[in-house]
Amino acid sequence: MNAPASQINNTRSDAYRGATPPGMVPKVRSPDFEFPDDLPRYWWDNDPAKTLLLAALSSSFPPGEKFFIDSVRHYQDQITDPELKTAIRAFIGQEAHHSKEHKVMNGFLEDRGVGLGRLEREVQWFMDWMRKRFTPERQLAHTVAVEHFTALMAEEFLLKFDALDEMDPRIAPVWAWHAIEESEHKAVAYDVYKSVGGSEFIRVTEMMVVSVVFPLFSTIHLIQLMKADGQLGNLKSWASGLNYMWGKPGVFRRLIPSYLKYYSPNFHPWDNDARELVEKAKKRWLPESLRG
Repeated sequence: MNAPASQINNTRSDAYRGATPPGMVPKVRSPDFEFPDDLPRYWWDNDPAKTLLLAALSSSFPPGEKFFIDSVRHYQDQITDPELKTAIRAFIGQEAHHSKEHKVMNGFLEDRGVGLGRLEREVQWFMDWMRKRFTPERQLAHTVAVEHFTALMAEEFLLKFDALDEMDPRIAPVWAWHAIEESEHKAVAYDVYKSVGGSEFIRVTEMMVVSVVFPLFSTIHLIQLMKADGQLGNLKSWASGLNYMWGKPGVFRRLIPSYLKYYSPNFHPWDNDARELVEKAKKRWLPESLRG
């Protein structure tokens, strides 16, 4: 039986990424996705709720990724470990490309009548509010918490279950690429936080904040998009989506044990080692030039 990541490499002399597998430095990729004019309006399982949930999440990525980059970059000069410094640069590169590609996707969907601009502005307002009200330490803790959420969703939701297979094959690679990179860099912000001596109290309490804010924004934005699309009363779509997330297969319900591990003082993102899952996804969804 493999030891938990938190028990691996504990003899490494530097504080760098204690439990992160050696050599686990994210690869910066530069995809150039195109979105065809004949893409179905509901491109995930022909279902409004599922499709618009991901569209709502996509609207948050451009302002959110910029916040994550800034929160990590603030501490960049305090990091001495060369591998972590390299990982930080890769993290920034990956997040910048996520913002760029989702900005293109959001514009494409906006042109098709999906009102993501308003949602993006609401998220930007909240990011700006946190910049003014939160200390740099808590801003980084916020990034660490959200990165845990997004990594879980990427690994357990997009890569492990059949969500990508249910999507139109011309848009699925965007989500596969994003999920792969979320898993690759899932520990970078955490390792920076630990390396600079971030408070455990702030790390844990900020996850409590994120655990309210993240689902709240996602739900409100989904309702807004469903209403604008004339689907607010589509009980079949709502029931199907709720069943998928919380019933059977219940992908969100299955995230709960991994989510709760975050509150352990011995937590590390690489306790959930999804490298094998990610490698399979690379071979299936990414062109060879982007696999790395």
